Amino acid sequence: MIKEGTLTLSEIRKAALNPVIIYIEGDGIGPEISNVTIKVVDKSVERAYGQSRKITWQDALAGEKAYRLKGDYLPQETIDLIDKYRIAIKGPLATPVGGGIRSINVALRKIFELYSCIRPVRYFSGVPSPLKNPQKVDMVIFRENMEDVYSGIEWKSGSGDALKVIGFLKDEMKVTIDETSGVGIKPISPAKTKQLVRSAIRYAIENKRSSVTLMHKGNIMKFTEGAFRDWGYELAREEFSDVTITEKELREKYSGIAPAGKIIIKDRIADAMFQEIILRPENYDIIAAPNLNGDYISDALAALVGGLGVAPGANIGDNHAIFEATHGTAPDIAGRDIANPSSLILSAEMMLRFLGWKEAADILLSGFSKTIGEGKLTGDLASQIEGAKALGCLEFGNALLNNL
Repeated sequence: MIKEGTLTLSEIRKAALNPVIIYIEGDGIGPEISNVTIKVVDKSVERAYGQSRKITWQDALAGEKAYRLKGDYLPQETIDLIDKYRIAIKGPLATPVGGGIRSINVALRKIFELYSCIRPVRYFSGVPSPLKNPQKVDMVIFRENMEDVYSGIEWKSGSGDALKVIGFLKDEMKVTIDETSGVGIKPISPAKTKQLVRSAIRYAIENKRSSVTLMHKGNIMKFTEGAFRDWGYELAREEFSDVTITEKELREKYSGIAPAGKIIIKDRIADAMFQEIILRPENYDIIAAPNLNGDYISDALAALVGGLGVAPGANIGDNHAIFEATHGTAPDIAGRDIANPSSLILSAEMMLRFLGWKEAADILLSGFSKTIGEGKLTGDLASQIEGAKALGCLEFGNALLNNL
């Protein structure tokens, strides 16, 4: 949905010194954490570049506020703004009640073909963790955003459509299914799989990462998740043979020692992967997964380093990028100035790095690490540490601003 005459996403990343960034403040705690995040980003940019670079923030409506003002959870004006300016950042959005859009987040991903959900997970000293050595956790999840359960089709147990599907499978495909079953289909295609794995390998190259692991349940679902694995290896051979090697090649050709400049392509069964991230997190770097597996592993990894409150995220396609808080709207604490803005702040750090503004991103990340390291934590993290004093959302933001 690119309009004629507008800059492409790559052109904006290469050329912009004063980009327009769309921001959607979000529902629940969204306004509080968005306010803090914008202040932190603006000061980081100013510290890095003085007045030579500046973000122009363009407010856009979505979610409950949009419904109150416009009668629409995702107004066309907002879609048009994101399409025009390419890059957006948003707070959490509530799932609409009743008919209409099933999920605003999913709708945005589909409208703009944001096929990669990217979730970096790393440990910050001072954050409570259940692991003995949480500093070994430093992974980036690439979750496929368009297929699998996000394109899933279901038929309710006992419905006429379910009985038709079951009847077809029984009569034509000779498959036995209990007639009281609910039935679902999840598509996984070579094109969408390769699109995701391509972006994961490119990220590994650009960020000097050592491996990409394909996470799947291909031992059981051989023609969907098993195919995801096979297509991932195929893509690596077809397009990145000069910089990638498989684990088999690592053992047989290089005696287990990775040569400089080579990225190792691995694969792991999904259930085993959950054990691996706890017992041997240092062995994993980039994880590429179908939608549902990626959802599970992202949240599990976040729990190892403090929870979703410190987990950033982005949804990126070929022409648009939307950065977002990965947690929910938390309406029970909205307006009480106790929310943790870290997820959105770290998502903004991702956005700065995506723009190529490395210096500003480094300043933000350094200031964040220093603030957390000083024991200045919001209530969700402080409650896990005996004797720790919790800061409010604004108070935490001011502490971070002072450390930039």
